[in-house]
Amino acid sequence: MAALLAFCPPTLAAAAAPAFENDYPTEARVDYVFGCMAANGQTHDAMQRCSCSIDVIASILPYDRYVEAETILSMRQGIGLQANVFRSTKQFDDIVADLRRTQAEAEIRCFK
Repeated sequence: MAALLAFCPPTLAAAAAPAFENDYPTEARVDYVFGCMAANGQTHDAMQRCSCSIDVIASILPYDRYVEAETILSMRQGIGLQANVFRSTKQFDDIVADLRRTQAEAEIRCFK
């Protein structure tokens, strides 16, 4: 599909993409790819797979939900009462689980 979109006029290509796929800012995508490459190697192949991965995530999970999950994960790394709240709240578990399922789908599509 991506190869097909490359030959379409920009307006047609944008219309064919899911509505929330393009709401991830470039900075967020690049940050994800850098982190992914740090974990998977600094190679061209890793860059392609990591780029694929964030594209899959963006096609499934709206950006605001991605930011929520990443914030929760970051807060869980802390210590003290606030970190415990982020670790022990079922609603936060559900948000993180959505991200984990999306990451698993990206892993299947891009790294297997």
